[in-house]
Amino acid sequence: MSLSKTSRTTLKRLPKRGVYDREEINRILDEGLICHVGFVVDSQPFVIPTGYARIDDLLYIHGSQASRMLRTLSGGIDACVTVTLLDGLVLARSAFHHSMNYRSVVIFGQATLVEGEEKLNALRSFSEHVLVGRWDEVRQPSKQELQATTVLSMPLAEASAKVRTGPPLDDEEDYQFNVWAGVIPLALTAETPVPDPRLSLGVSVPECATVMQKSLVIGALLGKRRPSQALATAIVWILLRPEQSHG
Repeated sequence: MSLSKTSRTTLKRLPKRGVYDREEINRILDEGLICHVGFVVDSQPFVIPTGYARIDDLLYIHGSQASRMLRTLSGGIDACVTVTLLDGLVLARSAFHHSMNYRSVVIFGQATLVEGEEKLNALRSFSEHVLVGRWDEVRQPSKQELQATTVLSMPLAEASAKVRTGPPLDDEEDYQFNVWAGVIPLALTAETPVPDPRLSLGVSVPECATVMQKSLVIGALLGKRRPSQALATAIVWILLRPEQSHG
């Protein structure tokens, strides 16, 4: 299914790189960890980085009830949210044609305050988006913590993606120039978990953390910067299956 183009989502620069397919947009969002939220207050523009999560056709952001960004956005003003995945450095034969391989999404719309069961589901989604399985291992939010947290949703109705892949695009005469050209792939990796100094003795690293390390490696081999939740869940099942089969 493709999203309808609007004057704000139609790409003007290199329109052939534009993507309006909802599934592709969702895949990019599910791979990312950080979005940037743009909005204007009293003629002053702001762009704030924050975590996010997606459930179906809604993007969720959250933070402190005291957050100026969340208070402002809950008033129904227009906002712009962007997510970018950097997949590689593109080295050309000329300085002018150096580039990057990337996948990005731009979303326009207005945010809505979320309460009740939807709020708790969104908070769970934030946790699972970052680390699959972590929510069920930890203490759930208290009533006081829920009251201190604001959650907003934004519809994924007006959005587009822009994607660059492949080798450098040099001027034809530059292909005779004797200098290395190509792509340096980039991928997100996880290093060895570092325990909290106040961690109780005998508490081991959780499976969700060790599996994340392995899934990122597998994801990189599959050409993914970070596996989506669905892919990560499948990898968790595959990696844990041998242990389960031994009883």
